[in-house]
Amino acid sequence: MHLHDHTASPKCVPAPHRRTFCQAVPMLILPFAMLLAGCSPKDGTPTAPSASAPPPAAVGVITVASETVALQSELPGRVSPVRVAQVRARVNGVVLKRLFREGSEVKAGELLFQIDPAPYRAALDSAQAGLAKGQANLAQAAAQIERYKPLVEANAVSKQEYLTLVTTHKQAEADVASAKAAVQVAQINLDYANVSAPIAGRIGQSLVTEGALVSQAEATQLAVIQQTTTVFVNFTQSSADVLRLRKAIAAKQLRSAGDATVAVRVVLEDGSELPRAGKLLFSDLTVDATSGQITMRAEVPNADGLLLPGQYVRVRLSQAELPAGVLLPQQAVTRTGTGDTVLVIGPESKPMQRPVKVGSAQGNQWLILDGLKPGEQVIVDGFQKMMVPGAPVKPVPWKAGAPASAPNHGASGPAAPSPSAAASK
Repeated sequence: MHLHDHTASPKCVPAPHRRTFCQAVPMLILPFAMLLAGCSPKDGTPTAPSASAPPPAAVGVITVASETVALQSELPGRVSPVRVAQVRARVNGVVLKRLFREGSEVKAGELLFQIDPAPYRAALDSAQAGLAKGQANLAQAAAQIERYKPLVEANAVSKQEYLTLVTTHKQAEADVASAKAAVQVAQINLDYANVSAPIAGRIGQSLVTEGALVSQAEATQLAVIQQTTTVFVNFTQSSADVLRLRKAIAAKQLRSAGDATVAVRVVLEDGSELPRAGKLLFSDLTVDATSGQITMRAEVPNADGLLLPGQYVRVRLSQAELPAGVLLPQQAVTRTGTGDTVLVIGPESKPMQRPVKVGSAQGNQWLILDGLKPGEQVIVDGFQKMMVPGAPVKPVPWKAGAPASAPNHGASGPAAPSPSAAASK
């Protein structure tokens, strides 16, 4: 009797169903290999077409053109009133009333303070009484002369007595004149008890209060009135700058603007420019020995009261003109320690870096002294859109305040950089 092992073994599996692992793997890999072979042929050319190339980036440009440039200078200055009056006490006494509102506009002759007038009214009454007495004595002396005149002619009285009467008459006339002057002085003092505005303008705070004792000897200051509808702006300029300008004008490199036509612009402390222009009144002929500066003065309208006496401002004025100069917005110029450059549109509309020589700042523009020719196009806006260096761009006329992306016909991209950001590139 034979015992049989019933444990399954590979040998017990029928031949058609026995497949090794090495036989199954190629069947799994083959479809992926065929897929990769179809996507990446040997020549490396993709079977699917790629996306089209992006259009050239639109950049704002301006065309270089020479023009007459008024060379502006920006100088520090201080505002001062056209007229200023210190209201002071001209008589002794106690202030009874203040008759104005502090900080208001007052007219010339307007009553401001009232000082106790009682002693001055009494002095006036006394002076008027003295005048009346003198006039009475004068009338009596005149009557005696008239009565004695025919008697002297008839030798009824002595001539010495008559001369005495004439002398008395003249003394009476002098007394009357003196009394009239005393009355006038008393009237003036009484009028000074009512303190009025000497000029029209804006009055500041009251420097005394009711009940304060003011003095004529000390000329107690009561208030200050300043005319500010038109103000002076006093500013200084270096004598070296003035000499440089005069030499350039003498060499016919610049043209003089002339004092009569020099417009003065005032820049306030917040950086804004006053809308109304002033005019240059004079330039001093003397140089300050301590600072080397020349003092100038401008007259500026100030109807809205934006300029206040003592205020610090900056003054822009054009003392000379450059007959043919080139101005570029400051954002178009890249300033570095190695030099100043701009981007110009070169052949095939490709940006090209160009070194330039920069002069003074004229408002928000730079004066370009060398490096550009009329007719060239300089890139002003759209620097952030030029992602690939040397790639062609699409020049678009630039307008101040309008980004270059506006005429880009739907092309998306980052916003145009600010002037400060562009200038720092």
